[in-house]
Amino acid sequence: MDRQNIFGYAKKKYGSKPEYLWKSYPSYAVLRHSQNNKWYAVVMNVSGSRLGLDFDEEADIMNVKADALMIGSLRSLKGILPGYHMNKNNWISVLLDGSVDEDMIYALLDESYKLTGRKR
Repeated sequence: MDRQNIFGYAKKKYGSKPEYLWKSYPSYAVLRHSQNNKWYAVVMNVSGSRLGLDFDEEADIMNVKADALMIGSLRSLKGILPGYHMNKNNWISVLLDGSVDEDMIYALLDESYKLTGRKR
């Protein structure tokens, strides 16, 4: 799974296109919800050591919002980490290195889109 697959899925399903907001981080991309412009995913490349991993090479990750009741269970899975640079009670980081399968990544993206939508 790579960022281009995620961007293609988000465009097809939600009409979202990646936005590159930071000059100092030109490869960091945000996906926004169509209803309210809130972020539902952030795709970035971060040093493994900054993620608490035992390597310094950069890793592609995707931050998504998750149900607070599911965070603990999700973080017990391989490739799911505390949300990098986000509220760790509500966000997780997903490694895009093949350790999390494609169906799970898309399900997490769908859930994040749902959670960041307008409240009814």
